Amino acid sequence: MIRSKKVKLVFRFVVCLSVAAVFFLSALPAGAGEDLKPQILVDQALVTLNNFVKQPDMEWFTNHLKDSKGVFIVPQLLKAGFIFGGSGGRGVVLIRDAKTGQWSQPAFYSIGSVSFGLQIGAESSQVIMQIRTQRGLESLYGTSFKLGGDSSVALGPVGAGAAGKGVTADLLSFSLAQGAYAGLSLDGSVAKVNDDFNKDYYGKSVRPIDILVKKDVNNPGSANLRKALAKLEKGK
Repeated sequence: MIRSKKVKLVFRFVVCLSVAAVFFLSALPAGAGEDLKPQILVDQALVTLNNFVKQPDMEWFTNHLKDSKGVFIVPQLLKAGFIFGGSGGRGVVLIRDAKTGQWSQPAFYSIGSVSFGLQIGAESSQVIMQIRTQRGLESLYGTSFKLGGDSSVALGPVGAGAAGKGVTADLLSFSLAQGAYAGLSLDGSVAKVNDDFNKDYYGKSVRPIDILVKKDVNNPGSANLRKALAKLEKGK
């Protein structure tokens, strides 16, 4: 009887903790900037890209951008925790046309995760994921996808002269915190299409495939980001 009550109490505690974690996770992206607008996020993505280019440890990332099918740029991924932890942020995805070398308009996503354990503290990281495979690319076209589930994700090679031999993951993640390599694992994170941002940016409801594949929409505000990607790809 006593044991049964203890089990029930533990179960209720876990359920309450899980519910709290879900609310925490869903609130994180908004907490990263309640007044954040799509164009501001695009501009921040450009700043993030430039920050990565300046880092000597990101030589592999820069040299192999031309081999990727696209990028997922998250200017600010917030990670915080007390008892349970979580991370969240917003980002943009742009894909590269293998025939023309041109980069697409950005599609907007939110990304987040929840983890349990004794932890406390908070940190903010800049994240860029290189989309390396067709499977990784196609996972973006649905409503949401799980990193490490629907598509595999691994930490990208870093450091001067990094060889990157045996790289097979669908996506490679690179992260910076306080201007230095952070090595942030995104396995288990869930990325979800941000319909509100996509609608605001293009003036109508659109799906990722309309933006990235069909190229049905256009916003000149993304020109600088797309040019920077094209320039970096060519090694200029």
